[in-house]
Amino acid sequence: MARSATATSPSIVVDDRLHFDDVRRRVKAIFIGSIGNLVEWYDFYAYSAFALYFASAFFPGSDPVVQQLNAAILFALGFLIRPVGGLLFGHLADHYGRRTALMLSVLLMCFGSLMIAVTPTYASIGIAAPVLLGLARMVQGLSLGGEYGTSATYLSEVADPKHRGFYSSFQYVTLIGGQLCAILVLLLLQQVFLTAEQLRAWGWRIPFLVGAFLAVVALLMRRDLHETDDFVASKSVARRENSVKALLQYPREVMVVVGLTMGGTTAFYTYTTYMQKFLKLSVGLTDSQTTMVTAGSLVFALFLQPLYGAISDRIGRKPLLIWFGVMGTIFTIPLLNGLQATRSASVAFLLIAGAWLIVAGYTSINAVVKAELFPTKVRATGVGLPYAVTVSIFGGTAESIALWFKSIGHESWFGFYLSAVIAASLVVYASMRDTKHATAMGRHE
Repeated sequence: MARSATATSPSIVVDDRLHFDDVRRRVKAIFIGSIGNLVEWYDFYAYSAFALYFASAFFPGSDPVVQQLNAAILFALGFLIRPVGGLLFGHLADHYGRRTALMLSVLLMCFGSLMIAVTPTYASIGIAAPVLLGLARMVQGLSLGGEYGTSATYLSEVADPKHRGFYSSFQYVTLIGGQLCAILVLLLLQQVFLTAEQLRAWGWRIPFLVGAFLAVVALLMRRDLHETDDFVASKSVARRENSVKALLQYPREVMVVVGLTMGGTTAFYTYTTYMQKFLKLSVGLTDSQTTMVTAGSLVFALFLQPLYGAISDRIGRKPLLIWFGVMGTIFTIPLLNGLQATRSASVAFLLIAGAWLIVAGYTSINAVVKAELFPTKVRATGVGLPYAVTVSIFGGTAESIALWFKSIGHESWFGFYLSAVIAASLVVYASMRDTKHATAMGRHE
């Protein structure tokens, strides 16, 4: 018996070592992939975070609401190009590897951020200033359109099956973290380094220079990413074909992506990019209060993502989506009306935190749900392209629609609009399969 125990112990040690090495490899890949995702979203959202300071530099006039509306239109322009990025980088990821697409997307984001940092103002070059700003936003949108589908695919494929919801939730941890970093940079510049006048004059350029530098760092880190096992396995099994042609073989899955994204993306951009303007222009908080409430709510949202992701690994994806759909339909209008009525920063924070308890049912798992819908050969395109189209229509326009309602004196109408879009997505949540139990992960046809 002793000999038998002695004989098996080296095998146990080797197995434990292999298990530890596998976990370490997965965690390292998720960390590097997530950090790159954080940098991309920081670069993209620095525009929204600092729009209160640079809008007047690119759009002449005396009405701040109109200036913010013009800036929001260019923000939406960055979303309109995202489907092109979803298609282009989805094709690259599905044909040449997830790692290659991830490296190219962050390089493109570096270029877009640098463009914004050095673009002259309207006073210097006239109408060319907002045109160049719009071009820079299109470059960033192209990059981000590719980043979402590729990173969602990569994180889902490198995660182990039992904890896929938890690990994949880090896409939105870093997505929200990128926005939070933009807000924290704003807070530091507001409170420590610059005056409000300096911020409006030239200080708003700093976060875009920082973003370009961080994108280079992320690019260097992504060079060390390993390719996913699923993609490597699919190369010897699946026949490569045109990405759009391949995607057309899965029309139901494409429509599910569109339907489940509509309400979630509109709610997400309401409580992130638009909320900063809402707190300033509608609630009437000071610049510092607006920044603190926005940052605090993003921190709260960040910690919810892995918690909800872990819950989905135990009970499935569908119950969380239905939670978001039902609660979002019922409570959106009361939450937004409550925010508009308050003048307290603390109450505003609590109301936004309450909204995040609902919205996290979508944000924490939407990436893994989409990845679990498609086989390996078309996964990055299937996740990225229909998502990007839907975000362009609903998420990217949320801020512009809300500000337009405000400009015509009917701000409360936006709550009805948001509730209706979430209700439409609820129909999809109730009728779709639970992708945790009926997943396409591991399918390479």
